[in-house]
Amino acid sequence: MIATHLLERSGNFLESPEFKQSAAHLTWWKAVDQVLFRAYWGEASLPQLEATPLQLLLDLKGVSYQTTGQFHYVVETDVKPEHEEEMNAWYNTEHLVGLSQVPGVISATRYLRLSGGPRFVACYELESPLILESKEWLAVRHTAWSSRVRPMFFNTFRQHFVRLS
Repeated sequence: MIATHLLERSGNFLESPEFKQSAAHLTWWKAVDQVLFRAYWGEASLPQLEATPLQLLLDLKGVSYQTTGQFHYVVETDVKPEHEEEMNAWYNTEHLVGLSQVPGVISATRYLRLSGGPRFVACYELESPLILESKEWLAVRHTAWSSRVRPMFFNTFRQHFVRLS
């Protein structure tokens, strides 16, 4: 499924009537370091909940796409308009493509947040959080182009999530 909306909730959301009546059927991710829950879905299955609209920019199967991930890593950022072209070229031709080929990566997806911010959202479904420390992952993160583009980022958030069963 290609997501077109993002739902984020905090606190005791999983016990709320809102969750039980409208959103229990979605795949939910829980942040590992705070009480934050996140789900994505396409328009065809949109629950009647307030959500952030997303525009799909790139969706790649990872090298381990035939497995189900228990770990979700998200990077959200903004760049100034004059840097968007280079940042998008880097993400779409080197960075996301390279990370999708790291063993243990199930999917790598980019979205544009259509309201609010940060505007750019990259999501990685992973078999394990240890993938983020692998030599293959780090090699993709530490290219010359990465070193040139990453300083353009501001309002950047990185969040680790685990799948709720």
